[in-house]
Amino acid sequence: MKVELQLVKLEEREILSNLLEKYDYEFSQYDNRDVNKLGLYGYQYLDYYWTEKNRWAYFIVVDGNLAGFVMVIDLPEVDDRETDFQMAEFFVMYIYRRSGVGKQAFFQVLDKHKGRWQLKRHPKNLSSVHFWNKVINEYTNGAFELVKSYPRTEYDDGTLADVFFFNS
Repeated sequence: MKVELQLVKLEEREILSNLLEKYDYEFSQYDNRDVNKLGLYGYQYLDYYWTEKNRWAYFIVVDGNLAGFVMVIDLPEVDDRETDFQMAEFFVMYIYRRSGVGKQAFFQVLDKHKGRWQLKRHPKNLSSVHFWNKVINEYTNGAFELVKSYPRTEYDDGTLADVFFFNS
């Protein structure tokens, strides 16, 4: 199985937008976010990936098939910690989960963006909790910090995020 990251081009914006809707629908079970009057969640920062520097959106492609996306920014999740990169969004479609695709995509993005990272997760998303615990530990050989219920990191449901700090 060949896993690749492909930088999303402006002309592929709609494809990424479609995948973001699937991602937000799935995530709404944790943050209780609702759709707008058009029946969409919308992603308010999407256009910034082509109008601002230091934002990167990648498709995860498996054997030529679209399998998800990774979105990286250089803005800190928590502003009292130095950072070079933050995992803004990460999504692997169901049929590619538990096959190593997410891990390979994560490792590839870290290898592309070397530096200090912050990564936020929702503690109610248990599959995400297990995934991030495993892959961050493996990539860093245990050299990371995890702060649970980090102040000022509320999701739409009021839950405080857990935030990882590590280097790639």
